[in-house]
Amino acid sequence: MQDAESFAALFEKTLPTTDFKEGEIVRGHVIQIGKEYVVVDIGFKSEGQIPISEFLSTDGEVHVKEGDDVEVLLESREDEEGVIVLSKEKADKLKVWDEISAACERDELIEGTITQRVKGGLSVTIRGGVKAFLPGSQVDLRPVRNLDSFISQTHQFKVIKFNKKRGNIVLSRRALLERERAELKEATLERLAEGKIVEGVVKNLTEYGAFIDLGGIDGLLHITDMSWGRVNHPSELFQVGDKLKVKVLKYNADTERVSLGLKQISDDPWTEAEGRYAVGNNITGRVVSLKDYGAFVELEEGIEGLIHVSEMSWTRRVKHPSKVVSIGDKVEAVVLDVDSKNNRISLGMKQLEPNPYEMLHERYPLGSIVNGKVRNIADFGIFVEIEEGIDGLVHISDLSWTQRIKHPSEMFQKGDDVEAVVLNIDMEGEKPKISLGIKQIIPDPWDRIPLEYGVGSVHEVSVRKVVDFGAFVELEKGIEGLIHVSEFSEERIDDPRNLVNPGDIVRAEIITVDADDRKIGLSMRGAVRRDELADVQGYAPGGERATLGDVFKDKLANLSIGEEDQ
Repeated sequence: MQDAESFAALFEKTLPTTDFKEGEIVRGHVIQIGKEYVVVDIGFKSEGQIPISEFLSTDGEVHVKEGDDVEVLLESREDEEGVIVLSKEKADKLKVWDEISAACERDELIEGTITQRVKGGLSVTIRGGVKAFLPGSQVDLRPVRNLDSFISQTHQFKVIKFNKKRGNIVLSRRALLERERAELKEATLERLAEGKIVEGVVKNLTEYGAFIDLGGIDGLLHITDMSWGRVNHPSELFQVGDKLKVKVLKYNADTERVSLGLKQISDDPWTEAEGRYAVGNNITGRVVSLKDYGAFVELEEGIEGLIHVSEMSWTRRVKHPSKVVSIGDKVEAVVLDVDSKNNRISLGMKQLEPNPYEMLHERYPLGSIVNGKVRNIADFGIFVEIEEGIDGLVHISDLSWTQRIKHPSEMFQKGDDVEAVVLNIDMEGEKPKISLGIKQIIPDPWDRIPLEYGVGSVHEVSVRKVVDFGAFVELEKGIEGLIHVSEFSEERIDDPRNLVNPGDIVRAEIITVDADDRKIGLSMRGAVRRDELADVQGYAPGGERATLGDVFKDKLANLSIGEEDQ
């Protein structure tokens, strides 16, 4: 018995001395691989057992064999059964945390795979299966709307927060991108210069242009600098991600603003426009835009011509070009003018057809009678459409020989059928002016008025209007004259409205006839004198003709008898 104890004491002295502490990683030697455990000797008086599951690879195979050295975590020197507690898995995790900590101290990048979306961001699996957090604000340079699109992607990350005790690791991909962008920007700025052609990627599209990533710095390609032709929206030419070569138009190193151009890489088509589009030539183009005043036609990329509404038809009144053409239509036109300095070409469609106005004199000789409809009424007259698109003007003075017309609407309405005489055709200007007359259909009554209403003749006339200076009377329909207040009576008349009213029939003598001014003067007192004179020239009793002296004698006799009676 004493010999056995002495041998045990001697054996313990021969064991290697270890000063391992719980929670440390130690190196051990695999001495046995069982069905459930792997036995590891770390130099203690007893071996440790580690579940075999901690040595399984992803394919389920044991990736260790007897005789291998492994690093394990000493969790406890002895458990309840006196066996030391070891862990390969925990040792691996601690080693990963130590590696991550060292990488953080060296400001190194860590590779990881984004595995799932979590609150506020994404979960990333890094070395040894350690989970880290990637905030949504740190995913990219710009805010990302769809974080799920990053799941399963592997990237390099920068550790921005590390706490080993709490097991907390926060990553940033944005910090890495910003650093890369800063380096790229510095290199790009060194080679930027006005006039240089550079390559970039379409980063963003707006209504007014496209932002091009030149490498760490963005430049603006304005919509007006994209093409020599018409561009309604940048999306017609580009999509985000497209690569293209552009020319640096302006570069401000202080503000780092860059203006780019794409069309400037090619020649301006307007430099040779006058040679390719000579005045009078027929051309074919595509309608690309409609405005109230006309249609723009693309002749080639970068060159457009305008067909004004006035150049679309000889006769039709085109209120809007959409009544004639539509966007996308192929049209034929004639070149009317080329202004290459201002990038303008005037085109005409009506010039492809004969000018109907050139035959107006033959179709409508002066003095010929035409029929038409009243198309429009103005203060100064009426417009009569004698054929589609061709109007004639009847001036207010040519509506009637006799009527006093304040406005043409007193006689006509739109749509009325009228007959008129062609008075004149003025071919000066773009559109001829046709003068018509309605009153000329009948003879001018004033040609006979001086004969039928001679000075000294007495007529029964109708009072039309009474004013303070006299009365306007009608001799026949449309023929009026004036009885001045001084021609009412031998006595002074203050207000003629006390003597006559509209509608009264009075006798008056013609005292003046002015055919040029179409005025007739009449006198009521002159008519009275005429009647008295007729009485004087009447016949005396017994059938003898009385003389003027007899009349005076009778009047004197009557006066004497009257005095005797008194």
